[in-house]
Amino acid sequence: MRILNASYSRMPSRCASLNFRSYFSSLKPTIKDLFISPPSIESTISTQGHIKSIRQFKNIGFIDLSDGTTFHNLSVVLQDPESTLSELHLKVGQSINVAGKWIASKGTQKYELLYNPEANDHNLQVIGDVEDAYPIQKKSQTYQFLRGLPTLRHRTASLASMLRFRSFMETKLMEFFNSQNFTKTTPPLITSSDCEGAGEQFKVEQLHKKEVVVDGAVQEEHFFGKPAFLTVSTQLHLEVLTLSLNRAWTLTPCFRAEDSNTNRHLSEFWMLEAEICYIDHVSQLTDFTEDMIRYVTGALKSEAINEQSSGHSTDLLSSRFKKEELETLKNRWETIMAPQKWPSVTYSEAIDIINKVKNKNKSKNRLTWGDDIQTEHEKWLAGTHFQSPVFITDYPRSQKPFYMPKSHSSVYNPERPTVACYDLILPEIGELVGGSMREHDYENLVQEMTRRNMNLKEMDWYLSTRLNGTVPHGGFGMGFERLLSYIGAMENVKDVIPFPRVPQSCTC
Repeated sequence: MRILNASYSRMPSRCASLNFRSYFSSLKPTIKDLFISPPSIESTISTQGHIKSIRQFKNIGFIDLSDGTTFHNLSVVLQDPESTLSELHLKVGQSINVAGKWIASKGTQKYELLYNPEANDHNLQVIGDVEDAYPIQKKSQTYQFLRGLPTLRHRTASLASMLRFRSFMETKLMEFFNSQNFTKTTPPLITSSDCEGAGEQFKVEQLHKKEVVVDGAVQEEHFFGKPAFLTVSTQLHLEVLTLSLNRAWTLTPCFRAEDSNTNRHLSEFWMLEAEICYIDHVSQLTDFTEDMIRYVTGALKSEAINEQSSGHSTDLLSSRFKKEELETLKNRWETIMAPQKWPSVTYSEAIDIINKVKNKNKSKNRLTWGDDIQTEHEKWLAGTHFQSPVFITDYPRSQKPFYMPKSHSSVYNPERPTVACYDLILPEIGELVGGSMREHDYENLVQEMTRRNMNLKEMDWYLSTRLNGTVPHGGFGMGFERLLSYIGAMENVKDVIPFPRVPQSCTC
């Protein structure tokens, strides 16, 4: 009986039961493929992966095998466990290749792989050994401990699941933006501009600088002809592209030299940004933002419902073993998918709501108009007061960047100038999305930049867009890791990105 390997996914007789990807793949079927489109019972197949656990009994043994494509392990049944385990010195963490008989399972899984060392067409070999102190064992380990194992931590069920979840969410976001006629673009990561104006940028310089003589003085030459930085936001360049494309979005890494080591901040993170032409009110942006987050959460919830049978799931539920984590996952999905539209309040209304509670509790720390709404206030507003995601709009002009126009006339107060912007606040994490209308009038934009003592010459490229077919437009930015940590019920953004970069930490 021949061993099914790469040719398995090309078998014409099974074409009807295989999906498009597996049928036309030139690669060996993965463990996920085997579960989705099982081979014939009693056929001999070959597969590979890492050993997750080993269980040995008197007359039978089991290896749980994982190749990372799914949370569900393939159970390899050992007919002669004592000789097999002792001869090959099998250990948790080793990568192995095994060929055996595909059989119906007597346990919780539908199928197992039976390995009989006496059968000529069966084979088991170690591909890669592990050190004796291999740390990823079948026991509970904290996420904090695992952060100290950057090359191995994704061998754990929960963190491997987070990577698959991350991939799933990117796919669904692409699906959503395609349905709304957006074009995905790739703005530059190296820039000479500071979009946010906060000065929290990383400078980009070549390692070995050249020297040039300018007016008789020796100076170091800038590689790009001027100081350059890693982007804190691609918004300004995305605006340029959007004016040609009508609707554009991007998902790119951004960098902030902010000395903040919390569970909500990273020095390198991924930002989803979108810009939309021909809109004229912040409410159009808040409605779109709500649609986007509801769409991806609804897709995740649908996958989770069919998790046990679909084979295509993100396996977030299966990879969590604690009851409280499962409850948090489901509660957060229900919070987002609640039937009522998410509430929206202005900054001034939010300040009043917070102060009323402070007065009731006889707190002396009342907020004054113009104060920042702190993260603790945001969490309280969304989690306790509204018990829902909530939009806060029309912040004071002094708190926001130069490109935001003044608020709509219905809410604008010259004595307390505000701008047409919004933040989306989620329970338990605070701010997720920040966006605004963009000032499209050249004179108004120049006036505001001058008021802030900005270098107009350095920003001439951006200002030129307001002189050449400008249109009303707006957009937003969303921290991708914050979305993942909230919907994925992970309390620290360091655990939803493969290699977290934070102050004083860049281990590899």
